[in-house]
Amino acid sequence: MSNSAVKFKNVEKKFAAETIIEKLSFEVEDGEFITILGSSGSGKTTTLKMINRLVEPDGGTIEVNGQSIEQIDLIELRRNIGYVVQQIGLFPHLTIEKNIATVPELLGWDKEKILVRVKELMELVKLPYEQYGKRHPKQLSGGQQQRVGVARALAANPQIMLLDEPFGAVDAITRKELQKQIKSIHKELSGKTFLFVTHDINEAFYLGDKVMIMNNGEISQYDTPKNIVTNPKTDFVKELLDTIYEEEALWRELK
Repeated sequence: MSNSAVKFKNVEKKFAAETIIEKLSFEVEDGEFITILGSSGSGKTTTLKMINRLVEPDGGTIEVNGQSIEQIDLIELRRNIGYVVQQIGLFPHLTIEKNIATVPELLGWDKEKILVRVKELMELVKLPYEQYGKRHPKQLSGGQQQRVGVARALAANPQIMLLDEPFGAVDAITRKELQKQIKSIHKELSGKTFLFVTHDINEAFYLGDKVMIMNNGEISQYDTPKNIVTNPKTDFVKELLDTIYEEEALWRELK
């Protein structure tokens, strides 16, 4: 029996006459934290959005938990996949509690169950309910709002989380703290699968159990950070790694 959470088989995507993704195939196992790394235009966000059908593929098949996404009701598919983006999109007129409760309320959960879930998630993302539950988004920092976005995406207890450059709009110190927290959250939520898009190589290698490096709509390498560093498979991957080594050399010079 397969333990595959997400599987792509020869997936293609075109925008107008331009092919963005061509015959993309890969598999993500249950419980893995996969980072998808690449420059702008590499196809990483398009790949992520095809999983919850925000972008429809033009060819090939995509499976979630062993079932073709075409055979799953669209609303059901999206309710079972958490989605976090850089522009968090919290509802400004709702409290933090109500923002997190949005999907459970749509699903018809009873009020007591929703409150328990909201408190649990706010504790998980280090924003205690008693202190932050009744606040509004404008009363939180950018990093705190991003944590609320993660909590909201987790509210209905999805098995798969899609995160599209969620920390790209925060400062470097806050971003580092958020990276530590999202890694801790994944560890605490045993069995949940995270796919995290980034253009930051350090972020990708720090967070990912495996890193998928994309270039021009293709996978250059898909492996553990250690294996990629010790055995880069393509010139593009070598160039990426060189940027890290150059940064390290610069910092050594400045010391």
